[in-house]
Amino acid sequence: MTSTAERAAMLSRALRAAIEGDDSAIKDICTDDITAWTPALSTTSRDELMAEIARRDDAFSDVQLDLTPLEVGGEYACAEWTVTMRHTGPLALAEGATVDATDAQVTLHGVTVAEFRGEQICSLRQYWDELTVFEQLGLLAEQ
Repeated sequence: MTSTAERAAMLSRALRAAIEGDDSAIKDICTDDITAWTPALSTTSRDELMAEIARRDDAFSDVQLDLTPLEVGGEYACAEWTVTMRHTGPLALAEGATVDATDAQVTLHGVTVAEFRGEQICSLRQYWDELTVFEQLGLLAEQ
C-alpha cells in the first residue's frame, strides 16, 4: 500500500499526463480496467481513457495546472486544482457546431478523486462546472 503522499504524487502525475497526452505515464499510473468520469467523458478502461485524451481538439493552448493535494485516507487521493488556458483554436460543441478561437484566457476550478488498487489508480472522478468555460468565452446570454 502506498502512503498518502505517494498517492497524492501519483494523482498529480496522472493529471499532468492527461493534460500533456502522455500515454506512457497513463499506462504506468492506471490499471487496465480503470473507470473514469468527468462532466465531459465516461470510460471503463485505460484504452478508452487514452482514446478520449487523444481525441481532444486543439481548442486550448498554454495550459497551466495548479494542484493542491488534499489529505485523504484509505485507498484514495484527492486534489483541488485550477487550470488556466487560452482559447486559441476552434472549440467543437454538440451537433457539429464550433466556436472560433477568441484568444480568451479561461480559468477552471475543480476536484479530482482517485481510488487506488495497489500502486495504480483504478478509478478517477473529476468535478467542475462546464458552464464556467462557456461563460468565460462569452457564449452564455447575460441575465
